[in-house]
Amino acid sequence: MSDTTASLRRKISSAGDLQSVVRTMKALAASSIGQYEQSVRALEDYYRTVELGLGVCFRGRDLAALATAETRPADSGLVGAVVFGSDQGLVGQFNDVVADFAIKTLATLTGKAQVWAVGERVHARLQDGGMPPVGLFAVPNAIKAITPLVGQILVECEARRNPSAALRTGQGEVVALHLFYNQPTSGAVYQPFHQQLLPLDATWRRNLAGLPWPTKNLPEVMGDDVETLRALIREYLFVSLFRACAESLASENASRLAAMQRAEKNIDELLEDLNGTFHRLRQSGIDEELFDVISGFEALAHALRTANS
Repeated sequence: MSDTTASLRRKISSAGDLQSVVRTMKALAASSIGQYEQSVRALEDYYRTVELGLGVCFRGRDLAALATAETRPADSGLVGAVVFGSDQGLVGQFNDVVADFAIKTLATLTGKAQVWAVGERVHARLQDGGMPPVGLFAVPNAIKAITPLVGQILVECEARRNPSAALRTGQGEVVALHLFYNQPTSGAVYQPFHQQLLPLDATWRRNLAGLPWPTKNLPEVMGDDVETLRALIREYLFVSLFRACAESLASENASRLAAMQRAEKNIDELLEDLNGTFHRLRQSGIDEELFDVISGFEALAHALRTANS
């Protein structure tokens, strides 16, 4: 009996320690969600400003001089893709969902896919899915760390989009760039999302040129049109990558929060069962001890009555 109650005490203690860890991770995940969602909201106005600026550049202007890699057709080389996942576990199906979505989507595109993974977990999932990434980036652990990551991705992509560099490495030239990440949603925790970042094709330029200006006074581009456009395109690429990373991090923490909530519920149920079993065993032990005392007393009383008679 004592070994059984001792074993239950150890299980209850271990479950209590695990419950404390789960609650801490739950609080951290909830706090991180707010930070990343706030950064995405703060970025929306700037993103809108960049789009309006690009729309002004494209509206009614001949930009044939901009014969850069951004406007080449996507079927003349490799198709690049950046898949955002996680470095850490305890996120449910977070990495499986985005990896499967990326693999299925890239299979429908023309050209051979070349993938970069952001996060060790999604890197392993892509490899298992038959699409081994050519590069791996670490997942940022704070908002301030997103900017350096975006810079690394842009440098890597620009190197692969350089014809001379592609010729030297023999890996081919990347002419298109797609982003895959989990995006927070109101109904569910998240859903996979796909954005074609490059090339900046005619449809993309036409849509931006059709954006209505918020006031009646239309602006004009001062100075070199092409240089202004290049600067705005660089900002567009940066903002798009930053938003993708921030939304992926918000989704990751939302998935971890949901996983911790499920774990906390399971631990509560386990503790309830363990405590109930422990109290029943303890009460059973007390009853047995009382029964032994009463039986001993009755036997002693019977012996005394027999001796006196």
